[in-house]
Amino acid sequence: MSTIYPFSRPLYALAKPVGARCNMRCTYCYYLEKDEADMSDELLEIFVRNYIESQTSAEVCFTWHGGEPMLRGLDFYRRAVKLQQRYSSQCEVSNVLQTNGLLLTPEWCRFLHDEGWLVGLSIDGPADMHDANRLDCGGHGTWERVMRAARLLDQYGVEWNAMAAVSAANVGEPERFYHFFRHELGCRYLQLSPVVERHVERDGVRRLAAPDEVEAVLASYSVTAAQWGRFLCGVFDEWVRQDVGEYFVETFDATLACWMGVSPGICVYGRQCGHAAAVQPDGSVYGCDHYVFPAYRLGSVRNQSLWSMMQSERQLRFGRSKSEGLPQQCGQCEWLFACHGECPRLRFCTSAQGEPRLSYLCEGYRQYFRHVAPAMDFMKKELLAGRPASNVMRALCH
Repeated sequence: MSTIYPFSRPLYALAKPVGARCNMRCTYCYYLEKDEADMSDELLEIFVRNYIESQTSAEVCFTWHGGEPMLRGLDFYRRAVKLQQRYSSQCEVSNVLQTNGLLLTPEWCRFLHDEGWLVGLSIDGPADMHDANRLDCGGHGTWERVMRAARLLDQYGVEWNAMAAVSAANVGEPERFYHFFRHELGCRYLQLSPVVERHVERDGVRRLAAPDEVEAVLASYSVTAAQWGRFLCGVFDEWVRQDVGEYFVETFDATLACWMGVSPGICVYGRQCGHAAAVQPDGSVYGCDHYVFPAYRLGSVRNQSLWSMMQSERQLRFGRSKSEGLPQQCGQCEWLFACHGECPRLRFCTSAQGEPRLSYLCEGYRQYFRHVAPAMDFMKKELLAGRPASNVMRALCH
């Protein structure tokens, strides 16, 4: 199964064709407070042309995100494909659609298959885990409908990956969680995203905190660092014994890449960030999907190239700050090469030396890296010798 790693590309943009508009009301959603709007056909053409012309390589990956991007309608994406064909004579185009799956139909699936699109399907595990947070607008669970969507994708031969948010609802049972994806869903590629959100209250109104807001309260559905560490260790133990080379967990792939000294493929564990923009329905560009706040607006695709915005000194400074702003504790950590301080949006804790900008999940990652180090060392040795990393499974049996 082919897999697309968009964050490893020189310039990457996450398109939000409907903004925050969605047919679900997930408890932990960080985007529902953003603007709801539809990208016009005019702006679609501006964006497609701008994005392609801003590329510095022969490949360009379009990722359509939300909210729920399928609310924009199938005809919108048919137009997007025609525009990509018009402007992409010198490059190879791929497309990714991140969806909750509720609107998938045979017609959609035929389009996705015929055009070779990769689908990211959001699902958080078995029914009880999923329906704890992923509710529709009427407050009802969506698990059965998402499972129908997965079967429909399989029926029409559409390539798809699963995206699972790890929250307080599913973090406590890593083995059951992984067994669901591995055995019940048959999912060969799994992305894990820890849910860590904070709230602030002003004038009686509660809203999600911006990454740099200090006075904020952790949301009850968030995971703790210790829970995240135990969860990763539990899932890893299931995966490493039987599934290396056959089933893929993005976090483990990224960890092995860091062990090998190559790009991890996802920005969270990279040395720098800031090369993954978020494009809103009105054309506004922000330096990161988690930093869609007025202070981080870079400009608009209407009158500026994506390349110039993402190569601006302001954005480059934002990217460099990931490594330049680390506390002393990170600089002395033996696992710095494997996480590089993790995502800046989660650096709201204080280090043992009293310095700011320590990752909230630091303790959990340290537990995880210590746990997986022997297997990672073995797989690195095998790969350097020209042998498959999957040999680790045989070694664990002896």
